[in-house]
Amino acid sequence: MRVAYSLLRYFALFWVTVLSVGTVIQYAFFKEGNFFLRIKEQAVATGWYMPAFYCHVFGSSLILIAGFFQFSKTVYSKPRLHKALGKLYVLGILFFAAPGAYVMTLFINRGVGVFTSFLLQNTLWVIFTTLGWLTILKKNVGRHIKMMRRSYALAFGAVTLRFYIWLFTVLGFGVNFNHNYLIIAFLSWVPNLLVAEWLNRNSKAIALQ
Repeated sequence: MRVAYSLLRYFALFWVTVLSVGTVIQYAFFKEGNFFLRIKEQAVATGWYMPAFYCHVFGSSLILIAGFFQFSKTVYSKPRLHKALGKLYVLGILFFAAPGAYVMTLFINRGVGVFTSFLLQNTLWVIFTTLGWLTILKKNVGRHIKMMRRSYALAFGAVTLRFYIWLFTVLGFGVNFNHNYLIIAFLSWVPNLLVAEWLNRNSKAIALQ
């Protein structure tokens, strides 16, 4: 159990760092000539997409790092730091990353299945994050930890989405076919939630590994 948990943490830290730092470097200068933004020209032209895009990508980069360290004993043993990072995480999701994702979802052009996947993921993200916040206000630490594990599992979907896109591309299948992107869309967050549930069932609520 402890070894598996440690491996998950190292895996998560590596990819969180790669994605967060890479995203900031890639989009820091607000250039619309990026490949991803070029294929979203019609969405960008509406005037709605770019603000939502930057709220989501920069908000997600920040909360991925803040959220990751919330599960460490070092941070958890420092109430003020834990509380400050927790506020940053929750506010970043509810006021920047998730609203931006909702707007971006409206411009998905890869079919109803992909649209449904991202809409469901984002909605569950908001629900679990909100419940995590409300439960700690009620001093229910055990339930708070479980909710925030679920919340972070969904936040980590930003990492696994890009990992699977890379993997499918390397294997030669690509992501241009709807059924491939549909598989990736659900694969990016459903297994994450299953891992969170496994952790919730197999580790004590307060005994952070």
